[in-house]
This record gives sequence, C-alpha cells and structure tokens, in this order.
Amino acid sequence: MSQITMYTTPWCGYCRALKDQMKRAGIAWDEVNIEEVPEAAAKVAQINGGNQVVPTLVYSDGTSMTNPKLKQIQEKLATL
Repeated sequence: MSQITMYTTPWCGYCRALKDQMKRAGIAWDEVNIEEVPEAAAKVAQINGGNQVVPTLVYSDGTSMTNPKLKQIQEKLATL
C-alpha cells in the first residue's frame, strides 16, 4: 500500500496529467475511481465541501489535497 490514495475518474484530464507527472517523478499511489466506488465518491464530496472534485489525494496521515501540483505532493511526502 502506498502513502497516497488518488481519487479519480477516467475522463478527468487533470487526473491523467497528475498521474503522468507522478509516474515520471517515481511516486507510487493507489487509485480509486469514484464512478465505480460510491463510498469513495461520498468521501471526495465530504472532503471538498459537497463537490466530487478530482483528483483528490488522501495521504497516509489522513490529510488531503485537491488538484495539487507535483511540488506540493513531493513536499508532503517528505513529511510523512
């Protein structure tokens, strides 16, 4: 299990771009498609004030980021 769970949808361009950047940076993640997992969609909505905004990343310490930049992810991982 990785230190990041990324909540996504298959049609999300921001998700695809972030996954490509993370892959190039050597960052691993677990991915959950919120269209296939209703409880994941509810979790994303709870994190984002009722909106199902993706990509939403949840870290192993329970914190989250919505549509973060790669640098923000790298900085967060350095603290875990």
